[in-house]
Amino acid sequence: MKSITINGSQRESVGKKATKALRNAGKVPCVLYGGDKPVHFSAEAKSFKPLVFTPDVFTATIELDGTTYNAVLQDIQFHPVNDSILHVDFYQLFDDKAVTMEIPVKLTGTSPGVLNGGSLRFTNRKLKVKALPAKLPDFISADISGLKIGNKLFITELANDDYSFLHPDNTVVVQVRTSRNAVKEEETEEEAAAE
Repeated sequence: MKSITINGSQRESVGKKATKALRNAGKVPCVLYGGDKPVHFSAEAKSFKPLVFTPDVFTATIELDGTTYNAVLQDIQFHPVNDSILHVDFYQLFDDKAVTMEIPVKLTGTSPGVLNGGSLRFTNRKLKVKALPAKLPDFISADISGLKIGNKLFITELANDDYSFLHPDNTVVVQVRTSRNAVKEEETEEEAAAE
C-alpha cells in the first residue's frame, strides 16, 4: 500500500486556546492513538490534501522531531461551513497487528449486460477489510465481464487469502439490472446468427 509522509511537531499544550492558535496559524491539531499513550501533534493543513481529498487509500508516515510512526487515518473533522480540516485522528500501525480499513473497489472488464442496455448498479464502492499492514491492498479488483442482465457479483467472489472482508457473504458489490431500453440476450444472439 502506498504511503504519504506527514511532517509535524509535538504539541505541549492541549487546550482550546492552544488549538485555536494552531488553526489560525494554518496548522491542524492531530492525535495518534494505538501506542502506549496518545501522541498529540500538529501539522500543516496542506500536507493532508493528498491523504484526504482522494478516492485512493494511503497509509501515513508521521515524522515528529526525529521519531517516525506508521499510521492510518482513523477519523477527520471538517468545519461545517468552509470545509477546512479541524482535527485528525490517526491509528498507529504495528507489523504483527491486523488493522481494519475501507478499501476502494475498482471494476475491470466490460459487462455484456450493460452492452445490451442494462444499468450497472455499483452499490459498494468501498469494502471494509481486515489484514496485516503489509498485506493491505491499494484497491480490490472486481471483474464484471461475466455479468449479464439480472446477475450480481457477491463479495464471496472477491475473496483473497491476504485479507478478510468484514461484510456478510451475501453482500452485493455490483449488479446489472434491467432497464427500459434493455435488449434480451437471446434476441441479440439470434440477430447475430441471422446476419
